[in-house]
Amino acid sequence: MYSGGQNLSVGPATVAGVGITVGFDLDMTLIDPRPGMAAAMNALGAESGLPLDGESFAANLGPPLDDILRGFEAPEERIPGLVDRFRALYPEMVVPITVALPGAAEALRAVRAAGGRTLVVTGKYGPNAQLHVDALGFEVDDLVGELWSTRKAGALLAHGAQAYVGDHLGDIRGALAADAIAVAVATGPCTREELAAEGAAVVFESLEEFPDWFARTFAGSAV
Repeated sequence: MYSGGQNLSVGPATVAGVGITVGFDLDMTLIDPRPGMAAAMNALGAESGLPLDGESFAANLGPPLDDILRGFEAPEERIPGLVDRFRALYPEMVVPITVALPGAAEALRAVRAAGGRTLVVTGKYGPNAQLHVDALGFEVDDLVGELWSTRKAGALLAHGAQAYVGDHLGDIRGALAADAIAVAVATGPCTREELAAEGAAVVFESLEEFPDWFARTFAGSAV
């Protein structure tokens, strides 16, 4: 199911598929990984001897990990190794204590039940993102990792996504760059006002509001 961020090829089933494709961000849109993310970053800091702030990291999820490490003033030459080590810590430290956000499973099911397809496009390392999808039993047709902000547009366009749902300003930018409906959920670090000002067509308090909106917006489109 996972395809890397640099591989945006679409199989015949996706190209010829009927119905609506809706893309979703992962962190703080479908899942809440903050306790594990904080713990993993703090563990990385302890191992590396660098002042890495797990709590700050977890409170501002969205940007790529290498950019986060630069923000913590990690030496540039050490960043590739730090990224690899964080990814290695991730399956045991983050996945087991991550929970689904309210309405996440129901939002995915609403699209699938209407004959549509679901796509996760995330900045997270794809194999670790797939672990979350599998652990939580999410109904996801395709997953593309390691894409952030407007770079998400390539995956959304390749998979024919008509809407993209996310919690961060970068998600709104990605949706708009793909000419998809930008749907925001105020469960992450950005406020309702910030998300609306960035261009979100609608802002939800949680994904519990998504199924009704989807039914109204795409009535008769998905088969």
